[in-house]
Amino acid sequence: MDKLKTLPWDAAEHLETQEDIAAYLEAALEEADPALVVAALGDIARSRGMTNIARKTGLGRESLYKALSTEGNPEFATVLKVLKALGLRLQVVAV
Repeated sequence: MDKLKTLPWDAAEHLETQEDIAAYLEAALEEADPALVVAALGDIARSRGMTNIARKTGLGRESLYKALSTEGNPEFATVLKVLKALGLRLQVVAV
């Protein structure tokens, strides 16, 4: 029997368009899990280049990696800066 070879899956490698990014973040927001939303933002930032996002936000690259990890707990201001740097915005919709 052949052994099955698995590779790690990285969402950042599959976020190619703004539509991909918006759908990915929307799905994370629908789960209502803050850690998942932060991790999704981290994936998105990595897909666009963390150094580039750090430069656009005026924040340190290392601190962004830490804040946008699954263990991160970024300030809301950081989240808003990252969203702006990514060309995204939050929108409130009545449910």
